Amino acid sequence: MGHATVEIRLDGAHLLTDPVLRNRIVHLRRQVPDPGIDGNDVPDAILLSHQHFDHLDLPSLRRFGKQVRIIGGPGTSALLGRRGFTRVEELAVGHSASVGAVTVTAVPAAHDGRRRPGAKAGEAVGFIVAGSKEIYFAGDTDLYPEMDRLSSNVDVALMPVWGWGHTLGEGHMDPGRAAEATALIRPKIAVPIHWGTLFPMVAGRFGRHHLTRPPQRFAAQVAAGSPEVGVTVLAPGASMPLD
Repeated sequence: MGHATVEIRLDGAHLLTDPVLRNRIVHLRRQVPDPGIDGNDVPDAILLSHQHFDHLDLPSLRRFGKQVRIIGGPGTSALLGRRGFTRVEELAVGHSASVGAVTVTAVPAAHDGRRRPGAKAGEAVGFIVAGSKEIYFAGDTDLYPEMDRLSSNVDVALMPVWGWGHTLGEGHMDPGRAAEATALIRPKIAVPIHWGTLFPMVAGRFGRHHLTRPPQRFAAQVAAGSPEVGVTVLAPGASMPLD
């Protein structure tokens, strides 16, 4: 659905990752149509990878009511509890929670997960969603060697391949590093995310190729280095069957 927002429907469970559903986040404008999520279609759980504004967006979360179930990394409950959310669960790396018939497990992420520099601690995590299929949602992370230990059975890896501007800060992957990470994880299918959705208002026309090129470069580099992995590029709003 754009940026790191992905709807997952698996074995009867309905999950939503890092929902950013507005047309403007701080200085960023949405460049693709609003996904049109109905606030009445409340997911069974929302997975929050970390606290940055382009991943934990309070107005987007409020669309589903403050009783919506939220699963995040350490530090999430303190932040959201102060905002009135009542069903917030924290998962440290290696810990799991059940959502219907699927299991959600927090896995490491190499990324500063705090709301802003100097804020109280907030740990970034990724998630493995496991049922009849296994899905890895990376959230925001840089490449790290232990990625080959995440799981040996990933069917679909949701891999961040860019960001929202002309450059990438620390703790992110460009298409090349995301392809290297994919080689370590060895999923059956990789889907590039975290591209093509948000762009700075003041950037004008300069660098707008970053909205379209990263997933294609990622696909080409995965094909060259890990030909056994299929890549499905989903434009924001598109979907694919898990079978």
